[in-house]
Amino acid sequence: MTDTPNRSVPGNDNEERPVTIVTGRVWRSKGGPSEGVHVLVVAADDDGAVRMALEALAQEGYAEAELDQIGELEGAPDEEPHLSAWQGALEGEVAIVTFDEPF
Repeated sequence: MTDTPNRSVPGNDNEERPVTIVTGRVWRSKGGPSEGVHVLVVAADDDGAVRMALEALAQEGYAEAELDQIGELEGAPDEEPHLSAWQGALEGEVAIVTFDEPF
């Protein structure tokens, strides 16, 4: 048996859920330097996406997270690392992209 993510909308097997992106900042330690973060996930709703993002960030060792925005991606991103993160989200992963924040 293979583990295939269920991306169908309940009640409509022909429609797939979109990839949700959650943006914000994260800290490895309280009071330490922050990093920008984009979390890509396929979830039933915004609350589920935020919950999945926070759980994944905690599992990756982030002590704090401040999430600012949430939205749906319209199609595949053009460039890496977001393209790979988008593909991972479609495959059922919670994909985390971090980057240095501008000062």
